Order: sequence, then structure tokens, then C-alpha cells
Amino acid sequence: MPKKEKKSTRDIGKKELHRLLYDIFSGNPEQYFNYKELAQRLGIKNMNAKQLITTVLYEMKNDEMLTEESTGKFKFKINTTYVTGIIDLTAKGTAYLISDECKDDIFIPQVGLNHALNGDKVKVMVYARSARRRPEGEVVEILERKKETFVGIIQCSKHYAFLVPTGKQLPYDIFIPLAELNGAKDGEKAIVKITEWPENQKNPIGKVLEVLGTPGDNDTEMNAIMAEFELPVQFPAGVEKAAKKIKDAIPAEEIKNRRDFREITTFTIDPKDAKDFDDALSIQKLKNGNYEVGVHIADVSFYVTPDSVLDKEAYARATSVYLVNRTIPMLPEHLSNGLCSLRPDEEKLCFSAVFELNTNAEVVKQWFGRTIIKSNRRFTYEEAQAMIEGEEGDYKAEILTLNDLAQKLRAARFQNGAIAFDRIEVRFDIDENGKPTGVYFKRSKEANKLIEEFMLLANKKVAERIGKVKENQKAKTFVYRIHEQPNSEKLEDFGRFIAKFGYRIRTSTPRQISSSMNKLMEDVQERPEQNMIETLAIRTMAKAVYSTVNVGHYGLAFDYYSHFTSPIRRYPDVMTHRLLQRYLDGGRSANAEKYEEMCKHCSDMEQIAANAERASIKYKQVEFMSDKLGENFMGTISGVTQWGFYVELNDTKCEGLVAINELEGDYYEFDEENYCIVGRHHRKVYQLGDQVLVKVAKANLVARQLDFALAESVNASTTSKPMTSKAPESRLGKTERKFRRGRRGDAAPDRKKGKRSKGKK
Repeated sequence: MPKKEKKSTRDIGKKELHRLLYDIFSGNPEQYFNYKELAQRLGIKNMNAKQLITTVLYEMKNDEMLTEESTGKFKFKINTTYVTGIIDLTAKGTAYLISDECKDDIFIPQVGLNHALNGDKVKVMVYARSARRRPEGEVVEILERKKETFVGIIQCSKHYAFLVPTGKQLPYDIFIPLAELNGAKDGEKAIVKITEWPENQKNPIGKVLEVLGTPGDNDTEMNAIMAEFELPVQFPAGVEKAAKKIKDAIPAEEIKNRRDFREITTFTIDPKDAKDFDDALSIQKLKNGNYEVGVHIADVSFYVTPDSVLDKEAYARATSVYLVNRTIPMLPEHLSNGLCSLRPDEEKLCFSAVFELNTNAEVVKQWFGRTIIKSNRRFTYEEAQAMIEGEEGDYKAEILTLNDLAQKLRAARFQNGAIAFDRIEVRFDIDENGKPTGVYFKRSKEANKLIEEFMLLANKKVAERIGKVKENQKAKTFVYRIHEQPNSEKLEDFGRFIAKFGYRIRTSTPRQISSSMNKLMEDVQERPEQNMIETLAIRTMAKAVYSTVNVGHYGLAFDYYSHFTSPIRRYPDVMTHRLLQRYLDGGRSANAEKYEEMCKHCSDMEQIAANAERASIKYKQVEFMSDKLGENFMGTISGVTQWGFYVELNDTKCEGLVAINELEGDYYEFDEENYCIVGRHHRKVYQLGDQVLVKVAKANLVARQLDFALAESVNASTTSKPMTSKAPESRLGKTERKFRRGRRGDAAPDRKKGKRSKGKK
């Protein structure tokens, strides 16, 4: 027994003893304790350990966590500082509170979560602390649940069942009474709603809402992704009914109120698999030698009126979602693919931005308003690109003229400081059963950029039309697409990171940042580290969001920018159309607070859609690799964590984990400061950018996760002397966590410093 007590004391150490004492004091805030009483509570009899209790008590007093009421008797110092924010769970079940009310994130131990879950809005009591300690707290109230339904695998026993959730959405299993299984069987994937969570119980209680099917089945997993992100499967009957009630015929009186473009050459250019066409271009040469280019956008706001059933549903969805093999539209098909789609040889209502451009692509005149068009031709990007590259075809002269103007617009934009992020997009060839049969990469060519430049021009000029006012005037409320300047610390960290590959960026001025970032994007082309550096460069930048407060768009180098050109798939564009028409008609400024709240909702939904789309791509990548177990592939180390390193395959961009405990021949540790994994004895180093040969060890479809095993190292570094932290690289561990949080099983890694992991000896 004494041996056990001595071992327990040694294992506790000062840090854990601090936590144990804190739990006793915070759980008994009105009681006094001396070191003997505390030792008795903790079952500590060793005199050295008792002395350590006294040491820690006085440290806690110095940190203003305790007060000494009389010599040797301490009491909890109650802290009444409260902060509201959002819970960000880590992989280990601890959390951080993200709040605008304080500079630092507040650490919350698992015991202090009090049933708060990832994404919940909560009220936290912040503990007293000294300047040298990180802020910590405890959830005292859950203000708003992020979600109440969860996806996972059903596990049944004789008397009860559990849902074992997938991903980081919930760190606890959900207890399900057998009467609430709703037909779910052991091993099936299901959606469960939490019905209650007793205060003194670790596990919530729930009921099965829907059985999704067998894990690993394509439809099951795609439906699971939709359920995980709470995306709707279909439109409510009332919404479909409202859409079908809208007549196809355009009222004659409506045509009279619109500018008529039906006799002017107009066409659409879209992906070959597109079903809805929400933008078209018209072009005609004017007598003065200039060109009139019309950017015509489907007039969704004519059909979807404010506060209607259709409008409320569109706002709730806020965006269309594009999973790998299915689309979740914002609008019912009768509108998105029918009435509002700018199909050839059909008269369509539009909201248009019309520009007179000279031969240098400079805007001489502009006009905004409602129009009627009749598209002459539907082009795919491939058809338009073929004519740009020399083939003959319909309206070739018009397409070449538009391409020439677009290239000049693009050159001017980059000269003004825009940043070129032309990311490679992964796409799949899918068979009739939804199984991926091949991977290919989508790259933007001139035809894509032609459309992009005119859409950017329209978005920019619409925003300027409302936001750009005289010095003494106040701009009316409007919806802007804003992109703030990058954080200087993140840029410095990114610069240190790319220096490992021999690249550099200049950060003295915004113009230097953009020009050197563009040069970097050129330099990494066709390099193994291209995708990784492009990804991290994007993550270095702030996220673009919607707001009524205009700060410009840094990435595009626009002082004013909005979203006007895709109202079929983005609700902010519908808002922009309504506000623009209101102000063109001389209306008063709209309520800024109301529209800011709507912008926040749209930004949040956009992020959810992006996460769901990434999840579906990840699933298809794992599915594609599932029949390649044991095969070898060359890849690039794309991330390093305490549990191993990630490798992105060069040919397919599929990414998997090489676990640190699978590395043989040494005792491997995570060097957080230099951001690499290094062998303790032989000093072999695995770091970002290294080329490695891996074999596919496991493809977990349910977790959407690939596991690789190291087959052979090609460029892994070795060194004969111990690794030491160099000053210029001292923050790389923190930096990469900013870039790459949440990799393993969609769970964010714990942010504690100095974590080591073992490997095989």
C-alpha cells in the first residue's frame, strides 16, 4: 500500500496537484482548508507530498486563486468575471472558449464543460489567474445549442443501446432506451436527437430520428454528411407548391418596364454539367468603336418576394451546397432550373449591369437595372476554350473580343494588387452507383477567366454604385463581400514556413505582400509542395464574409465589392438585388442592424456548406483508395502533428496519416518548435515538404480517413547532432496549428505545448 501511495504522489506532480486542489476549493467555495485536511482528502500520507501541498497552496495564493484567512488556512477566492463565447472542442474532450470579449482564448477542462458541446454559445466564469498562467474557466450556462441531432453508429445490448457519434461533433456516446430505437439495428448508421441530459450524468439520453443505413454504403454516407451538417434533404411541400404556382409567362406590363436586350447577341458560358444558368453576357460594337457588354443576372428577386414562403426557405438555406455526387439547391427546381435559368431561345427576366468599354477595357459608362433577354446560345467552358485556342464556331468573334477585354481587366486588377489564388480543384469520375472510378483536377483556363472577370467587374461596380459617395455623405446600407488584410503575425509565420523550401515573401506594404505572394504562386507551379503551400497561403489570409460594414476586399484589391451575380445559388445576391433596386428607385436606407444579422447568417451557412463539401470530397478520396490497400504511392508530407505526419499523394491529392507509433527503428518525438518528427537516437527527421513513399494501410470510410504506412523515405532529412530550436523558427508549431487544426478524424488537436509521442524502438 505505501508503495502505491508513493507512486501515486510521484505521478501527480505539482501541475496535477494544482488541478486537484483547485477542484476541491472551487467545489467548496465557502470552506477553509489547511494542508493536513487537503492531504487527507487526497489520500496522501507521504511527508514530501504534504510539503508540496503547502508549496502549491501559497502559489495559488500568489496567483490570487486563494485567500489565506488565518495562518495556514485557505479559502477559494470567488471570481465573478463572466465571458460569453463559442465552445471549440479539442480531440481530447477539453475545449477553448472563443470570445470577442477577451484577447486570449479561455481554456476549459473537460470537467468544466458542464455538458457544453462544440459550437455552443455559452457563459463562462473565468478563474482568477496570474499574468504567467493561461486563462481558464468553467461553463456556468449554455445560452444556445449549436445542434441537438447527431450522426453515428448504433450499438445495441440486451437492455439498452448507444449511438457512437462520428467526428468531433460530440465526445460522448448517447444513451438510447430500446423503446426509442425507431427500428435501428446494431451496427447501422442513424440520426439521433438528444432529448435530455441529466445534470449528474456523463452521457446524454436520446432517440433515433432516422435510420440512414449500412456504414460504408455510398448513399448512407452521403446522407450522413448531410445530416451531420444539418442540411435539408428536400423542400417542404408548401415551398414546392409555392414555386409551382408561379406562371411561366412573363406579363406584358413587366416587359414594358424593362430595358430590352432580346435583339442583342447574348450567350451563356457554364460547366458542361450545369443545370441552372444564372448569368449571361451580351456584346455589341458601338459606332464610336467602343463595346457595350451586358452582364445579365437571373432576376430571382422578381419571383421570390420578401417574407414569402419561398423567401424564408431560401434565406434559411442561404446557399446551394455542392457535394461530390449531388446538389442541395437553395431554390426549388421549378425556379433554379426553369423560370430563372437563362436557357437559350427563351425570354428571361434579368437584373443587369451594362458597361461601355473602350479598347483598353476601361469603363466609359455604366447602367444598372432590370432587363429582358433572349440567349442565342449555350456554351460550355470547353467549347468556348476551343474557339479561343483557334477552332471555328458560333459567335467566335464575340468570344474572342470578350476574351481580349477580360485579359486586360485581369491585367489591370493584378497591377492594382490583386492576389492570384488559382487552386487546383479535385474532381471525380463517378459510376452509376456513385462510386469514384477516377480522379482528375479542374484547372481554370481562359474561358473560365473570361466569365470570372466580367462577374468581378459587375460585383465591383454594383458595390461602388451604392458605397462610393461624396466625402460628406453617408453611404446607404448595403451588402458587401469583405476580405480584411492578413494578420501580420500569420504572414510572418507563413514567411518562416516557406523559407524551409527556399521561398520568401515581402510584408512591408500591402502592395509588396500581393506582388510577392503572386510570385510565390508562380514559383510553386508544378512543384511537389504546390498544393500544400497554396493551401497554407489561403489559410494565412482572412476569410471573406458578408457584412454591411465595408472594409474592401484585400485579395481582389477592390475598395468596394459585393455579390450580385449568382442569386440562384446565393441568398446575399438576392439581398443585393433588392437593395440596389430600392436605391435606384430613390428609396431610403435599409435597416443596417437587420441586414448585418442576415449577413452573419449567410456567412455562417456558407462555412457549413464548405465544410460539408470538403467532407464529401474526403469521403470520395477514401472510397477511391479503398481498393488500393497495400499499393505504394509517392507523396509529400503535408502536415505534422503529435500523433504522426500527413502525406498528400502526388498523383491524386488524397491525404492520409502515417502514425508516429508505426515508425520503426527509433523512438520518435514531435518537435513542436521546429515542426517535424525526429528520432531520438538516430536523429532521422520527417518534416513538411519531404517526399516519401507510402503504402495504403487502411481506408476507413466511416471516419473518412486514410492510414498510410511508410514504405521508404526518399528525402527525409538526417542529422548527426541533436535538433535545437532556432529563433527564426520558434513559432512554427503554433503557426501550423493555426493552419491545420482539426485533421485527425475531423477533431481539433489539443493546443497544449510540449506534447510528446512515442514510436516503436
